[in-house]
Amino acid sequence: MTLGTTRLWLRPGLVGLHFFAVVAVAFCVFMGLWQLGVYDSRQEHERADKQHVPRVALSGLWGPDQSFTSKLNHRPVTAEGTFAPAEQQVWVTDKEQDGRTGVWLLAPLLVDGDDHALLVVRGWAPKVGELPAVPEGRVTIKAVLQPGEAGGASYDPDRREIGSVRIPALTNELPYDLYSGYAVSTSASAAAGLELVPPPAPDDVSWTVGLRNLAYAFQWWVFGAFSVFMWWRMSTESVAAARPKVA
Repeated sequence: MTLGTTRLWLRPGLVGLHFFAVVAVAFCVFMGLWQLGVYDSRQEHERADKQHVPRVALSGLWGPDQSFTSKLNHRPVTAEGTFAPAEQQVWVTDKEQDGRTGVWLLAPLLVDGDDHALLVVRGWAPKVGELPAVPEGRVTIKAVLQPGEAGGASYDPDRREIGSVRIPALTNELPYDLYSGYAVSTSASAAAGLELVPPPAPDDVSWTVGLRNLAYAFQWWVFGAFSVFMWWRMSTESVAAARPKVA
């Protein structure tokens, strides 16, 4: 760039345009970063809300005739009731824990008289064995709710084994009105020597939470890019128009 061209770009009329462009771009970048920060903050708050859900009584949250909804998934609850006879328990095969493949022990917990039962995972064992005794009398356990599973081997009534916690299949085998989901017990008192099963971690937060703020961030950056384009166009046109006058 020659000295003459430099002077054309630094004419008083264009200096104001340059200053305005710098301010506009800086403002758009700042606003975009601010909106991006709001988006990240909403993601963190949503993640924290999922990880710190208060424990509530099952009886006030969900009933046996109600479907399992997303708000129940991973929900910590306290369940009161009486375990069904030990011979009605079921082994759930092909369950991994700490890199080992074993089985879950699934037991019906009668929570509303003798007709309704919530299937409870009492714990994990390395292999199928004798069905252990259930806790006697009325019990109170802490658990985390989970939706029913699908797939896996079909139910074997002789070995009392099934390949997954399939509620519809077990409804046909147990004399109870089963809840449409099951619970993973976190109470050692219900495990009876079995290893407690760590409840699955809540699903990660969807990237769409706070999507409006993310869109606003990109919108501000588009405005900034447009400001640069307009500055370049107006400046080059002004310099081109002024060049013949100083030639």
